[in-house]
Amino acid sequence: MFSLTIRRHFMIAHSLPREAFGPAQGLHGATFVAEVAFRRRALNIDAIVLDIGAAGTIIEEVLAGLNYRNLDEHPDFEGKLSTTEALAEYVARKVAAQVKDTDDGRELAGIDVTLRENPDAWATYSLDLTA
Repeated sequence: MFSLTIRRHFMIAHSLPREAFGPAQGLHGATFVAEVAFRRRALNIDAIVLDIGAAGTIIEEVLAGLNYRNLDEHPDFEGKLSTTEALAEYVARKVAAQVKDTDDGRELAGIDVTLRENPDAWATYSLDLTA
């Protein structure tokens, strides 16, 4: 299995209004480093997983919808918790929806999104595109 990983960052505001989240129940900001890995069983005719520039553009477009936004007011998170794990799944599904319409995107086996909230804590969501 081959993979290509692109990294970008984005900033959000949100609250996590459940007792389990302690002080994060209140409105606070977070800066995430997003690492999006595209997996493919075999390289394409150009011996790559996916064009780096095209992949970067797709990720930037997806993250633009979150960057500098208060997710408590974002329509896609209405009635949902915007935890790091939930954000990783959201980004993976949005990226997959955009990349599937490309020639190379149809050959992808999966997408892994890792969101690093700080150097010691991160969450990953793996989306299988072969199912």
